[in-house]
Amino acid sequence: MRTSRHSTLRTGLAAVAAIVVAAALAGAAYEQIGRYRAARDFPAPGKMIDIGGGRRIQLDCRGTGAPTVVFEAGLSVDGSLSWSAVQPKVAAHTRACAYSRAGLMWSDPSNAPPGARQAVRDLRAALANAGERGPFVLVGQSLGGLYSVGFTRDFGAEVAGLVLVDPSHPEQVERVAHFMTESRSMRSRIGVAFAPFGVLRAAAPALLPQPPHRSAHEMQAIRAFAPKSLRTQLAESDATDASLADVKGFRDLGDRPLVVLTAMAPYTAAELRGMKITSEQGRQVQAIWKQMHEEMAAWSSRGSHLLVADAGHDIQLDRPQVVADAVLSVVDAVRSNSR
Repeated sequence: MRTSRHSTLRTGLAAVAAIVVAAALAGAAYEQIGRYRAARDFPAPGKMIDIGGGRRIQLDCRGTGAPTVVFEAGLSVDGSLSWSAVQPKVAAHTRACAYSRAGLMWSDPSNAPPGARQAVRDLRAALANAGERGPFVLVGQSLGGLYSVGFTRDFGAEVAGLVLVDPSHPEQVERVAHFMTESRSMRSRIGVAFAPFGVLRAAAPALLPQPPHRSAHEMQAIRAFAPKSLRTQLAESDATDASLADVKGFRDLGDRPLVVLTAMAPYTAAELRGMKITSEQGRQVQAIWKQMHEEMAAWSSRGSHLLVADAGHDIQLDRPQVVADAVLSVVDAVRSNSR
């Protein structure tokens, strides 16, 4: 009797193992087909630029004129598409380039540690190898704002002006630490771990719902590359502290024209839940955020600070014309300097 029970158990375990293996193989096949279809159905806008080491960076440059505007996305999965509502408005007046960092959307991943240092090196290589020359006006949103500051530190001779769109501040963590506890979702890590088996691809519509300011085609492209981009986003998030520390000692932007935009729409209920704070604490955090941006505007003797009352953190999506106007004001100031 005991032998029979053991035999039944072994048979059951073998059946479960076979099902798991079959599911894994089916998921892996689903993921590979998804990657093929993503590349086929959503070709990279612009060009894929070889930056050496067997890696290519997607760079989308449009329009003509100087200075050239270079857009740097924040901590997101949409790469160059983060600026799809702003870039055409700017490209109508001057050269405008948006790109996807390593591992986002069409760009090849890197084995180097993610963060500010890698982003600056890759962007410089992509621009140089594509034949794009300064002077540049850098436009960075959120963490991309600090990447733009890091680029200015390392290649200042090529940077004529900046626009920082609701940017991160080097001291943001310690200044708001007493309001909230940092939380990086274990579900995100599990999802990334199982991405090779199609888990993230299947979950992409739920993880990345279509907001009102996005076209269906854009969302389809973003979701198609989500398994790759979400892995990169998580790695960049983990490297945030190092990126903040990297630019902490550099706060001198000279007399470059600078505009800092601050989102002032009250935090939504979902945002408050995500930050695990009350609405009153949200108002206090927003006041600190505003103060940090006032400080950043003073990093240049020609800095200005603009509050955007009806926009959330992604001002470039909520109020693209405001961002475009700020960029073109800096472009005009740079042109006036060169006359």
